[in-house]
Amino acid sequence: MSTATAGGAAASGPPRRPTAKKSRSMRGTRLWVAALFLLPALALLGALVVYPIGYSVWRSLFDASGNGFVGVDNYHEVFTDDRIRTALKNNVIWVVVAPSVATALGLVFAVLTERVRWGTAFKLVVFMPMAISMLASGIIFRLVYEQNPDRGVANAVWVGVHDTFSPPAPFPGAHPRGDELLTESHGAFTTRAVVRAGSATALPLVGAKPADMKGAKNAIPARDVAGKVTGTVWRDFTRGGTGTPGKIDQGEKALEGVTVEAVKDGRTVASATSDADGTFTLPAAADGAQLRLPASNFAAPYNGVDWLGPSLVTPAIIAAYIWMWAGFAMVLIAAGLASVPRELLEAARVDGANEWQVFRRVTVPLLAPVLAVVLITLMINVLKIFDLVYIIAPGASLDKANVLALQLYQSSFGTDVNQGVGSAIAVFLLVLVLPVMYVNLRRIRRERRR
Repeated sequence: MSTATAGGAAASGPPRRPTAKKSRSMRGTRLWVAALFLLPALALLGALVVYPIGYSVWRSLFDASGNGFVGVDNYHEVFTDDRIRTALKNNVIWVVVAPSVATALGLVFAVLTERVRWGTAFKLVVFMPMAISMLASGIIFRLVYEQNPDRGVANAVWVGVHDTFSPPAPFPGAHPRGDELLTESHGAFTTRAVVRAGSATALPLVGAKPADMKGAKNAIPARDVAGKVTGTVWRDFTRGGTGTPGKIDQGEKALEGVTVEAVKDGRTVASATSDADGTFTLPAAADGAQLRLPASNFAAPYNGVDWLGPSLVTPAIIAAYIWMWAGFAMVLIAAGLASVPRELLEAARVDGANEWQVFRRVTVPLLAPVLAVVLITLMINVLKIFDLVYIIAPGASLDKANVLALQLYQSSFGTDVNQGVGSAIAVFLLVLVLPVMYVNLRRIRRERRR
């Protein structure tokens, strides 16, 4: 019995603790498994982030050949070279303007699309540019900003609006065959001799474009009218060269809508416009005057705005960037807007706030975290943008639109290669990004504590 009791006591005793060797083995296995899973990520992080940063810092201390140590001379060049300083100034403009405008437009689109019937379709259209690569967007806007209104959409619209309020010249480029009858002065043509009432005057011109002559009627000689000064304006050109210069030959076309002025002592005393058959009639006051065809009859057509010229190239490229990223801002802000408690908005309206006050004092403060995320993301994105600038800006304006990321590429891989300066620009860009990343990390930690 005592043996059984002892055996039972032994059997019912506390379980044995694992040995220290076994515990260390289990702990070691867990660390080994964790290291095995983390190793690929750490290797990629080191190869793609840590090593390039370290090499860029080291390379920025050497000259273009990479053999001579120059210290901080490359950083000194970053702040003294005119092209790099222009790029730095443009970067400041980009960081301030582009993210702010894109975020503001995204906020407006997100709020307004909640109130329209086809809001989802509108969001889809606004977000569609995000599906286009930066290369394709650059090519698209290079065509949009084309100087020729027949090819560039921006100038086609601009020229259409301009010509609505200021009609173009009827016959740009037209001019006399010689200077026997008419002399030129500042684009206007004036008769050498004075005209007399009761006699017709011939005003032959050449150089009118065929496109401007579509639908033109045949010219006819003007009749002599007592007490009036008459004449004909026509295109003095016959196919095959069989016509007589200065004489209206059969089939020669009239120039309709040409303004004719009678000038005495430098003062316009009368004016008229040629009819469909090219004839015009001036009153008796034109007797003894010289006839002048103003330059407005022959001025070159308005060709629009030089969007990619030195003065507008940076705003034009920023507009292309905003076209691409406003949809991104709209989608994120719309997602944040969907989580805003509607009770707060209704309570503000019940308290007498109008829609603008509700938007400014309730909606925007509640969306502040989302707006901060969008703004910081776009700022980081702007600092590294260069392909859009490189594609859209032509060679003559590229220096004016230059940004640090583009200058980094040109210094490192362009025609005048200096990887020391390029590495210094890369390190400087990293320094610019770090404060933005720090603010973003603080915001994330603060939200986690909530």
